[in-house]
Amino acid sequence: MLKLLLKKQLFEIFRSYFYDAKKNKARSRLATALYIGLFVLLMAGILGGIFTLLAVKLCGPLAAAGLDWLYFALTGGIAVLLGVFGSIFNTYAGLYLPKDNDLLLSMPVPVSSLVAARLSGVYLMGLMYSAVVILPAVIIYWVTVGVTASAVLGGLVLTLLISLAVLVLSCALGWVAAKISQKLRNKSLVVVLASLVFIGLYYFVYFKAQSVLQDLLANAGTYGAQIRSRAYPLYLFGSVGTGSGAAMLAVTAAVAALCGLMWVLLSRSFLHIATSTGKTARRTYRETALRRRSVDGALLHRELAHFAANPAYMLNCGLGTFLMPICAAAVLWKGGSLFAMLDALFADTEGSVPVMLCVLLCGLASMNLMTAPSVSLEGKSLWLMQSLPVEPWQALRAKLRMQVLLTVPPLLLCAVCAAIVYPLGLVRLLVMAVFAASYALLGALAGLTLGVKMPVLTWTDQLMPIKQSAPVMLTLFGGMGYTILLFAGFLLLPGWRLGFAGYAACFAAANLLLCAVLHRWLRKKGAALFAAL
Repeated sequence: MLKLLLKKQLFEIFRSYFYDAKKNKARSRLATALYIGLFVLLMAGILGGIFTLLAVKLCGPLAAAGLDWLYFALTGGIAVLLGVFGSIFNTYAGLYLPKDNDLLLSMPVPVSSLVAARLSGVYLMGLMYSAVVILPAVIIYWVTVGVTASAVLGGLVLTLLISLAVLVLSCALGWVAAKISQKLRNKSLVVVLASLVFIGLYYFVYFKAQSVLQDLLANAGTYGAQIRSRAYPLYLFGSVGTGSGAAMLAVTAAVAALCGLMWVLLSRSFLHIATSTGKTARRTYRETALRRRSVDGALLHRELAHFAANPAYMLNCGLGTFLMPICAAAVLWKGGSLFAMLDALFADTEGSVPVMLCVLLCGLASMNLMTAPSVSLEGKSLWLMQSLPVEPWQALRAKLRMQVLLTVPPLLLCAVCAAIVYPLGLVRLLVMAVFAASYALLGALAGLTLGVKMPVLTWTDQLMPIKQSAPVMLTLFGGMGYTILLFAGFLLLPGWRLGFAGYAACFAAANLLLCAVLHRWLRKKGAALFAAL
């Protein structure tokens, strides 16, 4: 029973490698082997290679300074963080709140077997992510210092203890996420905000990592002494990798105690969490007047509600809406010094900085692709929209209005903030605003046109039309090509001779012309195609 349940857990985790959601059928053996090979290449080849280079850079200097334990404390800490991050979402969705809880609990399956199978799945995921970091670190240590019995035993024990620590932390954080999830109303917005915070932290750490690493190697002795005196458990944790018997016994006892406590708590709380439906507030009925909306208003509200209810839709097709206010604030904060540097760098080409601002605005607007998958996201429920007493063009216009509403106002806010910091002047600001708005409208119309001509309505997972459909890909890469043409046409081609205002006005006029053509096609042929889907 346990073996069968574990096989089911692993198949759910790697379902996309065996099942094609776009074609709604199983993949061939060759396709499955290629997907698994690609995954192994990404994990072991690329990600493992990155941490191997980090281990090579750390091991020699720290081992020479007699700080072998600090080397393992650093690499082991990174392994724990990566392992927890890689498995916490699987813990939340696969251990506490999977969709098949009611089905499995209704079967004659012991709860202990179900918990053990799901814990095994969480453990294997955490082991996979943590091993990508710690195994290269252990091997590099053996190569650098030498292979001894204590070093080999210490490396293997450290790898095992890290995987168990990842399991405990993943279960604890997954439990917290599950409890919070049951009490949240707008879960989608919380998921999006948490994802944006993580992206921000990732890039902050990425750009700071090199300077932190150099400072650590330059002052390794000082930091090592401070850690050993103030955070002795970290010293014991790192000493396990060096083969210290006392450290292995102490850390193993602590991890074993945590694992036992986790099992006891999980066994007692699993049924409560698995069968809980969340907090239901009691409400007293109060008679209120029903707000009446126009047909266009109701259709727009429907599109906005669909967008706000899907975190994947917001993150993959509406990221620009969240980043534009952040960019506007960043321009007000640091834009002055940046623009001064760019002015000095492109002093020979007047108008280069405003063109770069337009390129930035295009890049931000290109992150919004709501219209491209909007028709495909109707899926098998498309008939509901077609059966309503509304014109097909009204349904398409609602999708168009949603993207314009979520893109143009924050885009114009960025342009105004740039004008506050950089002396654009009224004429150039107006040209930039018209150009930005026309580009945003063109992107929305182009995405909707492609969505109507190449819809994918047979999907089984919404990520397919959001991330893998042709309309999304073509709209995204088309926006990139447009941005490159805008930049290259001014600096490399003789566009600078027109000046910024004349150059941007030409592009704005071309945008408006293309918008008129696409709008006319959507209103006539596009609406007919939508009605016939």
